[in-house]
Amino acid sequence: MSETIVKPVADQAALLLQHESDRVLVVADLHLGWEVSLSHQGIHVPSQVPRLLDKLRRIVKDVHPRQVILLGDVKHAVAKVELEEWKYVPEFFDGLVEIIPDVQVVPGNHDGNLEPLTPRSVKIGTSEGISLWDSVGLFHGHAWPSPPLLGCKFLVMGHLHPTVVFKDPLGFRITRQAWVRAKSNGQKLAEGVLKHASVKYEGNATDEYAKKYGVKVVDADCVIMPSFNDYLGGQPINRAFTEGWTDLYKEYMGPVLRSGGVDFENGEAYLFDGTYLGKIEDLRKLNQ
Repeated sequence: MSETIVKPVADQAALLLQHESDRVLVVADLHLGWEVSLSHQGIHVPSQVPRLLDKLRRIVKDVHPRQVILLGDVKHAVAKVELEEWKYVPEFFDGLVEIIPDVQVVPGNHDGNLEPLTPRSVKIGTSEGISLWDSVGLFHGHAWPSPPLLGCKFLVMGHLHPTVVFKDPLGFRITRQAWVRAKSNGQKLAEGVLKHASVKYEGNATDEYAKKYGVKVVDADCVIMPSFNDYLGGQPINRAFTEGWTDLYKEYMGPVLRSGGVDFENGEAYLFDGTYLGKIEDLRKLNQ
C-alpha cells in the first residue's frame, strides 16, 4: 500500500500532500477583504490579493501540485459579502486558476455566499470536509467533519490561526505563526459526530460508528494549519489559562478541539523553518 506524505512547504504556511505521483497543495484562512474591516477603523492597508497570488505562484512553481485546496475562510465577511469583496475575491480566483486550473474550496465559517464570486471551474464542497486517497481528511474546523474523515490516518484543519508569543522579563513580545501537530482521540471524535447526528446508541461509540457509517475509526495525526494570510492575527497557543481562556475563546476553537477529540495539550508546535518549539502544555508554563 502506497504511503501518503503530509509535510509543510519550507518557510510557508502551505501543506503539501503526496500519494504516489499525485501532489496536492493546501492553504487555509486567506480572509480576502480583511483589509476592508481595517479601513472601517481608519487603518488603510492595500489589497493583499496580488501579494497572496504571488506567494502561491512561487509555491506552485516549486512543488508542482495537481490541485490547490483552499481550506476555508477564503473571504473575510461572515454572513454578507462586502462591496470590496465583489472585487477582491473574483480577482483572486481569476488569478489563481491561471496559475493552476484545478482549485477546490472546503468552506469555512466566513464563506457564506462564496459561490457567486468564483469561476465555474472552482469546486466548492461542504463544511464537513473531504477526504483524499482515504487517508487524509480535510476540514476547516468550525464544524464537525463528515463521517468518512474519522477513518483517515491524517486530519488537517485550519480555523485556529495558531501563533506562539514569546515575551521577556521587560514585557517585550514577539509573535510568530506556528504549525501544530497532535494526536486525535478517535473514540471522542466518534462520540461527537454521533451526538451531532442525533444518533442514539448503547455501548462503544466506535463500534456504533462502524455499524452506522461503515468506517473504522482511527487515532489520526492531526495537523492544524497557520493562516496563509500572514497579516492576520492569530490565537496564541501558548496562552496561559489565566490569560483569557474564556467561553468565547473556547467557542471559537470549534467543536473538534472543544470536545477533547484532539490531544491539544500534548500537541507539538513548529515554526515555519522547522524549528521544534516543544509541547503546547510546556510552552504554556512559560507564560504562567
